[in-house]
Amino acid sequence: MNPRRPALLTCALALATATACSTVPPGGDQVTGTAADLATTTAPASHGVDRITWNLPYEPQTLDPIRSFNYAENTALANMCESLLRLTPDLKIRPGLAEKAENPTPTRWVYTLRKDVRFWDGHPMTAADVAASLNRHLDPAQGTWWSDYFQTVASIRATGPYRVTVDLKQPDVLFNQAMATAAGAVVEKSFLRTAGQSLGSPTGGLMCTGPFRFAGWKPGDFLRLTRNDTYWDRTLRATSRSLVFRFIADETTAVNALRSGEVDGQYFYLPPAGLSQLRASRTGSVTLGRSLTFWTLLGAATSGPYADPRVREALAAALDRPGIARVIFQGAAAPESTLANADYWGYSPDVFRSAHDALPGARPDPARARRLLHDAGPPSHALTIGIQGSSAVHEQTASIIKAAGEDLGLRIRIKVIPVEQYGNLYSDPKARQGIDAFLSTWYGNMPDPLDVYRVFTKGGRSNFDDYAAVDGPVRQAQAAYAPRERAALVGAIQATVSRDAPWTPIASLPVILYMNKRITGAVASFSYLYYPWAAGIGAP
Repeated sequence: MNPRRPALLTCALALATATACSTVPPGGDQVTGTAADLATTTAPASHGVDRITWNLPYEPQTLDPIRSFNYAENTALANMCESLLRLTPDLKIRPGLAEKAENPTPTRWVYTLRKDVRFWDGHPMTAADVAASLNRHLDPAQGTWWSDYFQTVASIRATGPYRVTVDLKQPDVLFNQAMATAAGAVVEKSFLRTAGQSLGSPTGGLMCTGPFRFAGWKPGDFLRLTRNDTYWDRTLRATSRSLVFRFIADETTAVNALRSGEVDGQYFYLPPAGLSQLRASRTGSVTLGRSLTFWTLLGAATSGPYADPRVREALAAALDRPGIARVIFQGAAAPESTLANADYWGYSPDVFRSAHDALPGARPDPARARRLLHDAGPPSHALTIGIQGSSAVHEQTASIIKAAGEDLGLRIRIKVIPVEQYGNLYSDPKARQGIDAFLSTWYGNMPDPLDVYRVFTKGGRSNFDDYAAVDGPVRQAQAAYAPRERAALVGAIQATVSRDAPWTPIASLPVILYMNKRITGAVASFSYLYYPWAAGIGAP
C-alpha cells in the first residue's frame, strides 16, 4: 500500500461525516485551476529526437479500431489509424480523411475523401477501403465496441472512387460526430482480408494512414511505432523518429519511471497517488488539459432499493463533491452536479449554461437527502458498490459514499474487484450480478452532451440499470440537427437524469499529462484519444 493513502483516507472520511479538513476551505464549488484555463497543447518542439518512450496505464488488449474503446488502446491507435473526421485539441470536429461531409437529407451523409492519402505500404486510400472499414461495425460477427453509433445505420456504400454514402434508418446527429473517433477509423481493405481475426494483435499488426507506422509489439514489454515519412498532412508529420510504448500498470512504479527519466511521458485518467511528486519534480512538469472525462457512480440495479430513483437521488444529494475533488483528487478535478461538463458545450453554450444553473449544485444537501429517503421508505437490504482493487481513488471515494449513505440510514457494502476483472462490469451482465452500482472514469467521445445521455436508450449496451425515462427524448434529440433546438431538448434530458440519478456525477476530470524536460509538444487535451497527439513531440 502506498504510504500516502492513510492520511488522504482519514481526511476523506472526515469529509463524509461533514467534519472540515484544513485542505477544504469554505466557499463555492469551484476547484481552482481545473475548471477554467485548462491547456490544449504544450510548447512546440524545436527539433525531433530519435526515440520517445511513453507509458500506457495497461497493455492494450487489441489495436483493432472497432474494439479500441478504452484509454490505452486509443492512446496508441490515435497516432496510427485516422478517421474520416478529426477531433482537434480545442475539441472541435474538423475534416480528416474526408475533406467534406455533407448531409443532403436528414437520413444521408455523404463523405468526399481526400485524393492524396496513402497507406503505409504506398497504396492509395479509396472509398472501397473506407466502406470496408465502416461496414465492419454492421457485422455482428465482428463484435464492435462502437455499436451504439451504428444502430441507426441502414447501409454504407462506396458511391464513387472517393465518395462514401451512409444511409440512416432515422435522423441521427451523433453518427457524423462519431466519425471523428475510432468509430470512423480506416484500415486498408486488402489488409483487413489478409489479417482476419489477428488484425491489431502483436502478430497481425495494422495498415493505416497516420503519421506513425506500426513497427512491432512484444507482449508484456513494449509496442513500437516509427515515423511515416510520406504522411499526407504536412502540418502533422511526426517530428521524432520513433515512439515506444511501455505498459507499466503499477502506479508507484510508473511514477518512479517518469521521475527517473526511464519513461518520457504519460497521460493519467485518474490522478496517481504520486501526483504531488510529479508536480514537484525538477525533471519534468504536469499539465492539466481540457477533457470530456468524468468520475461517476454507475447504477446497475434493476431491482431492490437502488432501483428507486429517490434512493439514488438521496445518496447523490448527501455527497460532498467539492471535498472529494479537493482531497481525493488532490485539486485536479472539479465537482459536478451534471454528467456533461462545460467542455461538452460545443454548440449553443448559453442554452446549456442556463440549463446547468437551474439544477441543484454540487454541494451536499443533507436535509433534501433525508426527505427523499423518508419518501422512499426504509431500504429492504444493503446496497453493494463495486470498486476497482489497487486504486486509492476508488477506495477513498467508496469510503465517502459509504459514510454518507450510512449517515442517512442506508446500509452500504463495498465489493473490491481485481483490476484485471473490473472491465468485465461494462460488458458482462453476469459480472454485475449482486452489484447495485460501481465507480467509473467515463467519457463521452465528442463535444455534445447528447453523447453522454444517449447511453440511457432502451437496449443500449451501457444502460446498465435499464433506465428508460429519457429514451424517447434522447431519440428526439438525435433527430434535431438545429443546434439550439437540440440544446433545449438535451437540457431537459439532463434535468431528468440529474433528478433520477441513474448515474451519479461526482467530478469532472482534466487530462493529466506529465512530460520530462527532454521533450515537449504533446497534445494536452482529451483529443489525444483520437488525434495524432505525438506527432509534434520533440526536443524543446
